Amino acid sequence: MTVEAPRNALAARMQSLLFVPGTHPDRFAGALASGADAVCIDLEDSVPPDAKDEAREAALNALGDPRLCIRINGAGTKAGRADLAALEGGHVPLLLVPKVEGPDELAGIHGSVVPLIETPRGLRCAHEIGAAPGVVAMMFGGGDLSAELGVALAWEPLAHARGAFLLACAEAGVPAIDVPFIDLDDAAGLQEETARAKALGFAAKAAIHPRQIATIHAAMRPTADEVAEARDAHAAFREAGGAAVRWRGRMLEAPLMRRYARILQQGEAHA
Repeated sequence: MTVEAPRNALAARMQSLLFVPGTHPDRFAGALASGADAVCIDLEDSVPPDAKDEAREAALNALGDPRLCIRINGAGTKAGRADLAALEGGHVPLLLVPKVEGPDELAGIHGSVVPLIETPRGLRCAHEIGAAPGVVAMMFGGGDLSAELGVALAWEPLAHARGAFLLACAEAGVPAIDVPFIDLDDAAGLQEETARAKALGFAAKAAIHPRQIATIHAAMRPTADEVAEARDAHAAFREAGGAAVRWRGRMLEAPLMRRYARILQQGEAHA
């Protein structure tokens, strides 16, 4: 299987990831037209067992757009092995691998991989998984994790797990993608959860419907005021010769400047 090199550009700039079932190829074009930074054809949870072959074929036929990614079935399952065999020699910008519980499960899957951390065991090993060769981002699989914990798929019950996941991503140096918000009619709830995810350190938010994308972008992407502040801060820091300097009532120093650099990078990527 041929995929883009690790630390690829799509993973670095992605702030929205829209899932679309592999059994609905009629929705692929609409998903790409939604404005999502990346679109993931799902071969796993949204596809019943008797439709795996159909979904796989549809995904293979759709490959070509640089934003089009694939979530395979578990790498250790029969369907997952068939997915990987079918993709051999193809070009997939990002390959999402579900229910990863250890770095050894990614052995033999080369290129730009996004493991989904969906179990307590996977969360405990997340820092090792994130550091595995080829991993360019990780996704918080809150749906499966909430089921294993016996809690609602909501912010508060998963707050500790989200924090642990983010620390693992930071240690591995890879972007963190948050779980989709499943209430399709609650735009305010989506906005609030996305804003909280951004404030906590997530780089992107997954989605399950095209109409969620605009709300995710509005919450995730830096505002014009944030970009202007970051630009002014960099100018002040540069004038100070890279030394700590008082600016607008606060102290500018290297750690804070890294955050401003990220804001500028995001602003330029989505200008």
